[in-house]
Order: sequence, then structure tokens, then C-alpha cells
Amino acid sequence: MDTRTILDRLIAFPTVSSAPNIDLMTWMRDRLAEAGVEATLIPDPDGKKANLYATIGPKDRPGVMLSGHTDVVPVEGQAWTRPPFRLTEEGGRLYGRGTTDMKGFVAAALAMGLRAAGRDLKVPLHLAFSYDEEVGCLGVRSLIEMLAAAPVRPLMCIVGEPTGMQAATGHKGKVALRATCTGREGHSALAPLALNALHLGAEFLTAVRDLQAEVAETGRRDGDYDVPFTTLHVGKMQGGVQVNIVPNACVLDFEIRSLAEDDPEALIARLQAAAEAIVAPRRAEFPEAAITVERLWDYPGLGTPSDAGVVNFVKGLTGANGTIKVAFGTEGGLFSQRLGIPTAICGPGSMAQGHKPDEYVSVEQLARCDAMMAALLMRLEAGF
Repeated sequence: MDTRTILDRLIAFPTVSSAPNIDLMTWMRDRLAEAGVEATLIPDPDGKKANLYATIGPKDRPGVMLSGHTDVVPVEGQAWTRPPFRLTEEGGRLYGRGTTDMKGFVAAALAMGLRAAGRDLKVPLHLAFSYDEEVGCLGVRSLIEMLAAAPVRPLMCIVGEPTGMQAATGHKGKVALRATCTGREGHSALAPLALNALHLGAEFLTAVRDLQAEVAETGRRDGDYDVPFTTLHVGKMQGGVQVNIVPNACVLDFEIRSLAEDDPEALIARLQAAAEAIVAPRRAEFPEAAITVERLWDYPGLGTPSDAGVVNFVKGLTGANGTIKVAFGTEGGLFSQRLGIPTAICGPGSMAQGHKPDEYVSVEQLARCDAMMAALLMRLEAGF
């Protein structure tokens, strides 16, 4: 099967993060089995989602791992002009949810794996396909646990997120957090006698913005990123029932995307101190007043040196000269930091098309990815 045929099948599985992906993973496992490759599925607790891991070639030595996620973001509320879960080719573009983020790469990796199954590899190929990347790189963690206990780990990893087929060496880490504000309810006619949790939330939001302004002005900078400093962002604020009730609860969901040189724990500690400073003066009258900050999930950043072996290897496969860093997060930081596997990012398409209606990957980009896979296969056969 070629990449285009496989991509057509992958897009037809509507594997948004809120839905199961087990049918897609079973389909890929069966295609590998037909080629004589045994793939391992690592299911989640309810068996509706799974990671897939397969080694093609010798099992007694480390090889090159190709990593990609199989979940996609939702299409609800987006004005698609083409069916999102059916591959459509027009004007040199392949449209469909996940074409660029990142089933295009997964299709190319699987197609290469099927070809590799019939070849005499001196160095093995590892395929690692995960779930729930889009909601915090959650699914891949069970695969990482499996690899941590394995007698042989991959020598290096290429994460195929869309980079326009450039070699990317880094991305920021992310911490997702929640601030829960507790006040005291009351009738709006007597609002000054109550403690409005939305007002507490607004003051906390201001504290987040003030800290962001300070970091942007005086913090560390890395000019390889479009936004060269650590960012703090409030994405969601909820509270209140109706206008004549003073709300007693307000919840803010926010995030920190940090440069490798910055310590997000120090920023969190400062926000916790700011939260306490907001509520402390109110406790004499409202003992229940509180703003608690909790961590929801996180993933580490990636900071592979530009002269690392994996980077030079990827550049050799693609013919690229320089390197880039990407604004979005990937599973690469987990492979690098949790397992010590040197990791680079390189895949077809651009994230400028990701998460949007009429998402697409160009035929040219997919062909360049196939060319990289062909070069990789030759290197694996030759033993590097």
C-alpha cells in the first residue's frame, strides 16, 4: 500500500480525541500483520483507545523510531467546504481532518514500514503511534512506560509533526493549570455584603497578565521562536448562575508555555502567592475566601542541540541545511527527557493549516516525506 492509499483510510476514521481510536489501530496492526510484522497494542483502561508499537528488523539492537499521534481535533463549529473525514484531492492539496496534523506522516511511516518488512535491515525501524496527544500528550505515556522497561530502546526518534519537512530541534514545555476561586453567594440587591467569586477571578486574571508582561519585558528570550519568551495565557473563565445572584465560585483554566531555560514551578509559585494576596484581606469577613491553583497536566519542552547526531541524521535524509524550532508542543520532549532518546521533529505540511476547516497537506509535501522515508530505508539496510 502506498502513502496516499493509507492516508485515505486513516482520514476515514474520525479519531477526535473524545472518541475511540481502537478501530484505526486495529486496522494498522492488521496491515502490519499481513506483511509479517507483529505490532503491540497498548490499550487504555477501557480498551477503546490504544497506542501501537512495532519493531521491523533485528530485535536485539536499537533503531530509528518514527513517532506520530492518531487523534485529531474536533470539526464542530468549523465551516468546512469539504467532508472532513473523507480525503479529497484538489489543486495539488489533500484535504481532510488530520491530513497535516498528523495522519499524513503516520501514513508515510506505515507505508515505509510495510516496505521495510520485506527488506534485510541491519538497523531496525520502530513505529510508535499514540492517542490523546491533542489533549496533553496523555496517551503516549503508557507507551513510554513500556519502553522504559524494555531491554532495548530506540537509538533516536523522529516525531513527524508538520514542519514543512524542515528539521526542528525544539519546542516549549507546557503546564495546564486551574484556579478555583471561592467567595460567598448572596442576593445581587445586597451584593456588597457578599463576596463575588467572579471579582476574585478577575483579580487573579490580572495577576496572570501582570506576570506575563514582566516575563515579556525582562525574562529570557529565544529568537528561534515566533514568540521568543515564556507565555502565560488564560483560556477559559466560568462562574455565576444568573445576574441576580452573587456567584460563590469561579474557575479559570490557564497555561504556561515555557522556554527550556525558564522554571515554570517558579512562575506557579508566584501566582499562588498572588492568589493568597488577593484573598487574605477578605478572610476576616469571609473565612471561606480562597483561590487554589492546581496542575491539570503537563509535558516537557524539547531542546535538542542543533549539532546532535539525530539532527544531522534527519538533515541528511531531507537535504536540509538549517534547523528551526516550533511553536506547538509535541511528544518529543517526553521521549527525550523521560527515556533519554535523542529526538528531532520533521514532518510534512504546516501547522498553519492544522486545527482549521479545510485542513490539508500538499501533494508535494507528502512526496517529500516519502522521499525521506526512502532515504531512511536505504540507511537502515546499509546499517547507517
